[in-house]
Amino acid sequence: MSRPHLLFLTGKLAEPSLRRTLADLAPQAGFSYDIAVLPITVVALAPTPWLANHLTFPESLRFDRVIVPGLCAGDLDVVARRAGCPAERGPKDLRDLPEFFGKHSGPPPGYGTYDIAILAEINHAPRLTLHEILALARDYRDAGADVIDIGCDPGPTWGGVGETLRALRVEGHRVSIDSFNAEEVGAAVDAGAELVLSVNGSNVVHARGWGCEVVVLPDDLATLGGLDRTVELLEGWGVPYRIDPVVEPIGLGFAASLGRYLEVRRRYPNAEMMMGVGNLTELTDVDSAGVNVLLLGFCQEIGIRSVLTTQVINWCQSCVRELDLARRLVHHACRECVPPKRLEPDLVLLRDPKLHAHGEAALRELVARITDRNYRIFAEGGQLHVLNALGHLTGDDPFELFAQMQQQQPLDASHAFYLGYEMAKAVTALTLGKNYVQDQALRWGFLTRPEVSHGIKMKEERGQQTNEPRADDA
Repeated sequence: MSRPHLLFLTGKLAEPSLRRTLADLAPQAGFSYDIAVLPITVVALAPTPWLANHLTFPESLRFDRVIVPGLCAGDLDVVARRAGCPAERGPKDLRDLPEFFGKHSGPPPGYGTYDIAILAEINHAPRLTLHEILALARDYRDAGADVIDIGCDPGPTWGGVGETLRALRVEGHRVSIDSFNAEEVGAAVDAGAELVLSVNGSNVVHARGWGCEVVVLPDDLATLGGLDRTVELLEGWGVPYRIDPVVEPIGLGFAASLGRYLEVRRRYPNAEMMMGVGNLTELTDVDSAGVNVLLLGFCQEIGIRSVLTTQVINWCQSCVRELDLARRLVHHACRECVPPKRLEPDLVLLRDPKLHAHGEAALRELVARITDRNYRIFAEGGQLHVLNALGHLTGDDPFELFAQMQQQQPLDASHAFYLGYEMAKAVTALTLGKNYVQDQALRWGFLTRPEVSHGIKMKEERGQQTNEPRADDA
């Protein structure tokens, strides 16, 4: 079978870098190629009709696919008709072409399944309005929660528990109730609660009449005292249950508490189990995503099929979404017996999975090819690099670089603001070990906020008309 022959579209500035990348990649990926260098400095933000109108190549050439730069907006069909073959939008950064052509280019077949349920707790529900509770429940469900847990407060019985549960059920939520107050639990069960958190020797007698599943806690956490007796009673009454030995905060018995889960699994090899992860995520000075992944890996390996989470402290504000991604990651890792690596980039939030760098030689070559005064900003090797036809400015202080830029040429307010914004992003990238690409959003995993091209917005606001995008729009 002959190798596919591909056509890559690029602009004048990116041509050398693209040629170097394809020279290494094509033999490994199994394709041959031609490169069409369009009459534009930076092709990335040119619309597809412009690409089609300016695309030329010998009539004798035939292609299997044409690869359009990932940032080019518009209908690919116009390019496909001009090239006489299917058109495909490539990566936004040409340095991602190896991944695009099969090296970690997406999740493996079957990825995304899971068997761990997420219970998202609404804390101190009696203190909230019904409107606030319903809004939180919708947010949690949208983030991946399977069950909304209503957390009650110690003290007087909450008279609004029934109304709240019924309202949640009307909106289609599965609901659990977290209370040791038998009157509150009874009202919640009557209104449609399917699970009661929690039961031990002090209130197990009431579980016989609730008619729903319960979460069993030991009477004494350190020794698992009372657990066997509570389980025996529930089984005798035919009450379904899951066991939570309770994970403890670091410094207050964390390691021993993990041992309790292993011991419960040994005693009850077929029992359903649950873990409340908030004692780690809420009570540890660290971003919650990594903690959630580790805890769910533990749960997946020993068969804990439900987790309870909260989103109270600021560093836990996305726990439900983190758990939703993590349960898919650990399920795949355990099912396929592979490390949970290079499978879920949306969970890599602070740093990027892989850093790209042009290198000094490529930047010098780029400067030699630039013919205009528009600024290109790069961040690599611990330095900021500002390039245009007037030269190559380098440093780690954006204020000093900006002063040098003003000496090169006057900058109007809007352009100065744009460049300051971009350099702030570049410094952030250098600080955290992230990739910076001018006029593109920094990547923050699933927290990434899409960014509209500020350069294009400035042009539109000024009412400028041009046949090609500004070079510093890319």
